[in-house]
Amino acid sequence: MKFLTKIRFLLVMGLLVFYACQKFEKFPDIPAIAYKDFIVLMNPATGITERGVLVFDYTDGNGDLGLDPGDTLFPYDRNSKYYYNLIIKYFEKQNGIFTEVPLLSWNADSARFDTLTFNSRFPVLTPESGNQAIKGTFQDTLFIYNPLSDYDTIKFEAFIYDRALNPSNSFSTDEIVRVQ
Repeated sequence: MKFLTKIRFLLVMGLLVFYACQKFEKFPDIPAIAYKDFIVLMNPATGITERGVLVFDYTDGNGDLGLDPGDTLFPYDRNSKYYYNLIIKYFEKQNGIFTEVPLLSWNADSARFDTLTFNSRFPVLTPESGNQAIKGTFQDTLFIYNPLSDYDTIKFEAFIYDRALNPSNSFSTDEIVRVQ
């Protein structure tokens, strides 16, 4: 019996040492993002590129990325620049120069055009336990068809905010050619 107890003790200690020696990745507390791809999606019924998927990697040392649905009070209220934690700017190539332009959509209720945004709120990504450093990949589907534009080449710029209101670096996509 004593022999089996010693073996169990050694196995448990060996497992503890193994897991204690695992190294966790460390990242700065300021979020960082890196552009990976933009996947253009064509509607087979119309032959128009209506949507695309923006893909980028992220890291954050203290894991404070994302907002809860209830995060709508200061500083995350609707009138704050921090209401959205994923900021995406839209550009069209006009006469050889990329120009940021607003996207407009007709609002039948108000009988006027409304300005659309690609900005969004992504949910909390903080791990519940263990190492708080996080990394992963975002995929965000964007509606890229603009019937009010004569320009077919676009690009996006993006960055994120963490809950401490730290902005990440920003990136630009490659040129994206739409079929209209």
